[in-house]
Amino acid sequence: MALTPSNMTPLGTSMPSFSLPDASGTPLSSKDLPRGPVLVAFICNHCPFVKHLAAEFSEFAREYQEAGLTVIAINSNDYANYPDDSPDKMQEEIAARGYVFPYLVDESQEVARAFGAACTPDFFLFDAERRLVYRGQFDDSRPGNDEPINGKDLRAATDLVLAGKKPVENQKPSVGCNIKWK
Repeated sequence: MALTPSNMTPLGTSMPSFSLPDASGTPLSSKDLPRGPVLVAFICNHCPFVKHLAAEFSEFAREYQEAGLTVIAINSNDYANYPDDSPDKMQEEIAARGYVFPYLVDESQEVARAFGAACTPDFFLFDAERRLVYRGQFDDSRPGNDEPINGKDLRAATDLVLAGKKPVENQKPSVGCNIKWK
């Protein structure tokens, strides 16, 4: 497994606008998102780092969407060369993992580039004004390191944002597989 860290996009960066189809082809635009904080997660189906935390991330999304967080996942991998990341396979992943959030296809990879995404998973948390307040790891767990998969870093940041506060600026980058660029 090749380790690629987050680019650590500067805090305060505005959320890029986007319009992407979900795995079944239904378009979603950032302009149509409800008011409030937004988490954009760059994930895919085949990455061992994403597979490692997928069940807990699914639970995180369920819990925090009920608390007022909008959660969106984007797959920017080149699925022509990585067919496990195709929209059909994404639909299977949604069903298998119980994802309750839109899982979007970034076929052109322009949205990943606009966000500064580098790896899967890569998390970008924006406050209600759509300013970046957290970019970093889910938690300290990685495949094989025996750390608990609990989302403590992302949970702490999200709790603060939902309370109208800013997360600490000292944030650990996410680490995972590189986005499979064309």
